[in-house]
Amino acid sequence: MQSVLKSLNSALYQAFTDNENVYLLGEDILDPYGGAFKVTRGLSTNFPDRVLTTPISEAGFVGVAAGMALRGLRPVVEIMFGDFITLIADQLVNHIAKFRWMYNNQVCLPMVIRTPMGGRRGYGPTHSQTLEKFLLGIPGLQVVAPAALCLLDGSGSPGNLLYKSILDNNDPLVFIENKLQYLLPVQNQSELKDFTLSSHTGTTGLKLPIYSLSIKDAPTATITIAAYGYMAELVKQAALRLAFEHEIFINLVIPTQLAPFEVGPIITSTRQTGCLMVVEEGNMSLGWGAEIVAQVVEELGTQPLKIKRLAAKDLPVPASSSLEAQVLPDVDQIIESAIHLTQ
Repeated sequence: MQSVLKSLNSALYQAFTDNENVYLLGEDILDPYGGAFKVTRGLSTNFPDRVLTTPISEAGFVGVAAGMALRGLRPVVEIMFGDFITLIADQLVNHIAKFRWMYNNQVCLPMVIRTPMGGRRGYGPTHSQTLEKFLLGIPGLQVVAPAALCLLDGSGSPGNLLYKSILDNNDPLVFIENKLQYLLPVQNQSELKDFTLSSHTGTTGLKLPIYSLSIKDAPTATITIAAYGYMAELVKQAALRLAFEHEIFINLVIPTQLAPFEVGPIITSTRQTGCLMVVEEGNMSLGWGAEIVAQVVEELGTQPLKIKRLAAKDLPVPASSSLEAQVLPDVDQIIESAIHLTQ
C-alpha cells in the first residue's frame, strides 16, 4: 500500500520518463534535500538537466514556467508552501489563466503548479493556511485536490491524478497537497474494511473521479457530508463514531477537482437525505462550502433542507498547538455538528 507521498513521487518519475518535455522548477528541490516535503526526492539525480532549482522568487520562476509552457514544454512548479501562492497572483490570475482566451485559442499553457496546504504542524500563521479558495472561480484555471483514495485498478490515486494533470492536460492547473496527507496510505475498496467506496466520473475539466463513501452494510444515509483532501480523512474517522456510537449514517461525497466544480453528486445525495454538511479547512467566510450550499439551495430550494457549514474560524492559524486546535475543525467538531444537524 503506497503512501500519498510515494504515489506523488512515483507519478513525477513516470511523467519525466514518459515525456522529455516535462521539467520541474522550484526552491530546494535538488537532491539530497529533495524539497521541503520530499515529493521531488530522486528526480534531480535521475533527470539532472530537467530539474531546475530556483532563487527565492515565486513570481519570477512561475513566470519562467509560463514561458516554457508557451514554447511547448510541460513545466511542473513546486511552491514550497501554499501560503506563497499570494506571491504568484499576478502571473497566475492576470496572465497564465487568460492567455488561451486572449489569443483566441492559438496558444495553450500545459503547466502544473504543485503546493502543500494546511495546518496542524505548528508552522504558524504564514505557513499553515488553506488558501485554495482564492483560486476558485478564476476563468481558465483548474484546481485539483486529491484524497488518499483510489479505485481498484489504481486510477484516481493522488499520483494518477498528478500524472494526468501533467501529461493529459493543456491548460494551467494548481495541484493542492495537504501536508498531513503525505504519510497517509492510498486506499481502495479492498483496503477500506468498514466502508463502501464508489465513484462518479466527473464531466468537467479532466473528468476526474468524485468519490462517495458510506459505512458498509449500513441503513440509508441520513446526512450528506461534502469534503475534500485531508478533511475527507477526518470525516471518514468521524463517520465510524457517528455510526457506532450515535446511529447516524453519512454519505461522504469527495470531489477531486475543485475548479471547474461539479456539484451534481452532492445535489443528488442531498436530495435523498435532506441534510447537508460541508467541511473544509479554509476559513469559513466566503469559502468553498458557501458556494456548494448556494448551488444546492438554488437546485433544491423547494425541498425542506438542513444545512451546516464547518470550517476554520476566521482567524490566522496560531503556532501554538493548543490554540491551533481551537481554530481548525477536527473530528470532534464534525461529530458534534452532525449530531446537532440531524436532531
